[in-house]
Amino acid sequence: MKRVLITGAAGFLGSHLCDKFLDNGFKVVGMDNFLTGSEDNISHLFGNPNFEFYHHDVTKFVHVPGEVDYILHFASPASPIDYLEMPIQTLKVGSLAPYNLLGLARVKKSRFIIASTSEVYGDPNVHPQKEDYWGNVNPIGPRGVYDEAKRFQEAITMGYHTFHGVNTGMVRIFNTYGPRMRLDDGRALPAFMSQALRGEDITVFGDGSQTRSFCYVADLVEGIYRLTMSDYHQPVNIGNPQEITIKEFAEEIVALTGSKSKVIYKDLPKDDPKVRQPDITRAKEILDWTPKVDRAEGLKLTLDYFQKKVK
Repeated sequence: MKRVLITGAAGFLGSHLCDKFLDNGFKVVGMDNFLTGSEDNISHLFGNPNFEFYHHDVTKFVHVPGEVDYILHFASPASPIDYLEMPIQTLKVGSLAPYNLLGLARVKKSRFIIASTSEVYGDPNVHPQKEDYWGNVNPIGPRGVYDEAKRFQEAITMGYHTFHGVNTGMVRIFNTYGPRMRLDDGRALPAFMSQALRGEDITVFGDGSQTRSFCYVADLVEGIYRLTMSDYHQPVNIGNPQEITIKEFAEEIVALTGSKSKVIYKDLPKDDPKVRQPDITRAKEILDWTPKVDRAEGLKLTLDYFQKKVK
């Protein structure tokens, strides 16, 4: 059986990746320090003989005994609330951690995949965003700790690929949603759903005309899995190109939940991107991947999870 190390295993995406690889016949080594992850997300795996877990901070030296065929680095605070509260940890997990893990990949001869992000494009001047666009990022703005950590991750990963011959891949993740997101995550969907379910005002920043493109987690995980199984080393956008304004998205959530919540507006945070839409041509051509779950179906599945959490 092939063996995969997944960092951030107790997080939203990391836990779904653990499930995916176990379902596909892998031995999975999960690693997390629970900075933003939750043991609840992986508690169902603890009795699985093909799953082992290390409670460890990946910004410190990482050692895993035995063979490791794949390493997926998905540890990082990922919401604005998290990385504004933990700027130094965010920068360390985007710099020291990939340095440690790429060294491990070099020794173990593992294929190494990093979780990059659409935030490397910043507040883009190109729309939709293609992988050959270099981005428009403010390195010293409030979002810079996250954006630049991810951009550095890509740079060091390419450095190890070019100079050490490490087999690497990079997934640029666009807005993703689904079960196991935290209610207090701070991102649009959990914020809107938790506010609607509690009957609170729904908070939209700016005038709501900024756009996002939301991908259901099962689709995203399938794309990441296909990239991992490939030998492609350039960045690949994985996301759903169906674009919607934040105002329209808030109204969708109100209608879905049957809430009496009103949409209210607050000042737009500094450097908040005005548009976000992936060009997924590369994913289609290289990975034969397109998203399958439409937003209406994905939101219903997510609502079921959030209703239980709010209770």
